[in-house]
Amino acid sequence: MVSAAKAQVQESVAGSTSAKATTAHVDTFARDHLPARELWPDFIFTRPELQYPPRLNCVSHFLDRWVEEGRGDAPCIISPDVSYSYGELQALVNRIANALVNKFGLVSGGRVLLRSANNPMMVATYLAVIKAGGIVVATMPLLRAKELAYPIQKAQIALALCDGKLADEMDKAKEIAPALQRVAYWGTAQPDGLEALIADQSAEFAAVDTASDDLCLIAFTSGTTGDPKGTMHFHRDMLAVCDGYARNVLRARQDDRFIGSAPLAFTFGFGGVLFPMHIGASYVVLEKTSPDDLLAAIERYQATVCFTAPTAYRAMLGKLGTRNISSLRKCVSAGETLPKATFDAWQKTTGLKLMDGIGSTEMLHIFISATEDEIRPGATGKPVPGYEAKIVDEEGRDVPPGTLGRLAVRGPTGCRYLADERQRKYVHDGWNITGDTYVMDDDGYFWYQSRSDDMIVSAGYNIAGPDVEAALLSHPAVAECGVVGAPDEARGMIVKAYIVLAPGAIGDDTLVVQLQDHVKREIAPYKYPRAIEFVAQLPKTETGKLKRFALRQMAQAQAQEHA
Repeated sequence: MVSAAKAQVQESVAGSTSAKATTAHVDTFARDHLPARELWPDFIFTRPELQYPPRLNCVSHFLDRWVEEGRGDAPCIISPDVSYSYGELQALVNRIANALVNKFGLVSGGRVLLRSANNPMMVATYLAVIKAGGIVVATMPLLRAKELAYPIQKAQIALALCDGKLADEMDKAKEIAPALQRVAYWGTAQPDGLEALIADQSAEFAAVDTASDDLCLIAFTSGTTGDPKGTMHFHRDMLAVCDGYARNVLRARQDDRFIGSAPLAFTFGFGGVLFPMHIGASYVVLEKTSPDDLLAAIERYQATVCFTAPTAYRAMLGKLGTRNISSLRKCVSAGETLPKATFDAWQKTTGLKLMDGIGSTEMLHIFISATEDEIRPGATGKPVPGYEAKIVDEEGRDVPPGTLGRLAVRGPTGCRYLADERQRKYVHDGWNITGDTYVMDDDGYFWYQSRSDDMIVSAGYNIAGPDVEAALLSHPAVAECGVVGAPDEARGMIVKAYIVLAPGAIGDDTLVVQLQDHVKREIAPYKYPRAIEFVAQLPKTETGKLKRFALRQMAQAQAQEHA
């Protein structure tokens, strides 16, 4: 028997006109390597704004419609080197799309790897590939040849477009990834460079008539827990994250100017392009995105909406005295847990509330957050309209409010891995199991505890590393920290903290005791770090996330040395 809730979800999917659409893809490799349909999560399209037609090319919505509506002269991309109106960007995108088809032989469904730091050409190539019916595989600029070769082979990518400044590793990747047949570089001023190849192409290009459930993006995860997983997203997904989170939670305006630091190859970063283009706003694209660079650009370009990680907001706090960022009116924090100490300090200094949110590459963007007037400091928030979330135990059974468990979510987007058995682990009974440990309170707010594999079990107690990190970060001597479990003969595990000191702080035994006592005062005493190590820097991913697995490896190796 099908439950009423399940029946409603099935009805919403069956009623979605996109389910009846016929693929426009000539190259069906990606579609052929979607998970078996029974392994997909449930998709929900019950809200009016999430009703999509069977035929949809998302670039027509994000770019072409603004020109058609007479807003071609409105600002779109802004950068230190070159800026484009919507009309100018459309002309560039169309020339690239024509070159993709006429000179590179791209057919709909073909995968194109993009490799660049954040810049306008990265945006233009991204949009051009999708408009031409292709599938984007965007990669982080710091990846090495071996790391590039994996997605090239996994997704059978024949063509790459790359910033000429990153040619060395791209050329090496081509040598070890036989699927890759051609690489075109931009910014080289060479006769075979991308700019030269598009120079004689028309500025007119009709978007390929793709189905709304045709693939347009394969985003690879960072691979912190094994080989990267290719997460597959449809044209409708690009609109769904805008019609869900951006419309109902962020609530930006057409006169807003967005700015962010996350790489465009990271789906959190690409949201900084989709969200403004969804409403005809503008956005700043920066190649250099350190806290200093971000602050300078906010001031220079009068940005109003900022997207970055909690660590960046914390780093910017000490630099605000020399910058005028009064133009900011909304600040979004995602990518890692937002400590309450950072939220409080940012609000006290700027008067702005950080809008926390959790998303994932599998879900494309943020699915739990809160509008500014509903924020509860320390809580991530409630499900974004259009999504449902709950807490389940290890067997997938619902648990009552106040109970620690695994976060499960479903909505208009969801996990579909490219030919990967780990699909069975991420999706359970129609729900996406994100790998995060949460508690839901009686009011339906979700409180982040840890990544599920970051939970420290010490002498029978469950201790979330981020909980201890938040307490440590509220001490003035701590600039950054990472907390993991370290093997211990007596307790199984102990809490160990790796700490980067604030300028002027001295990492001696006295400070160790002070920090331990501070944590005992801030949170339950049993959670205090029994071991503290001062380090010059913490291991991080390219997107700025703390690599807790690397810290766990360090802790285990150190324990073995002293055994």
